[in-house]
Amino acid sequence: VQLQASGGGLVQAGGSLRLSCAASGRTFRGSAMGWFRQAPGQEREFVAAVSWSGFDKHYADSVKGRFAISRDNAKNTVSLQMNSLKPEDTAVYYCARGPFLGSYDTWGQGTLVTVSS
Repeated sequence: VQLQASGGGLVQAGGSLRLSCAASGRTFRGSAMGWFRQAPGQEREFVAAVSWSGFDKHYADSVKGRFAISRDNAKNTVSLQMNSLKPEDTAVYYCARGPFLGSYDTWGQGTLVTVSS
């Protein structure tokens, strides 16, 4: 499985960005998908995840109410809509897949999100 993230960029505080992750390979089917981020000098942290069905969604407390994860299983894609962005959201964002929520075994390359104050 290969994961290709896109959509990062520079945005002012309060703005929005939409990240997308395209997956290749048959193992996308049935997989949970997640987004993680890593800020400079910090460890990678969980942001959001969605189950294969799309019914179960988990969010980090820091992004609840501002970010929304979604997936399109017909297109093998998962997206992260980020609203009301804050400078502390600045990080490299990674998408990941796994057999179930909370377990991830495949990671894509990151896409950089920079939020200016």
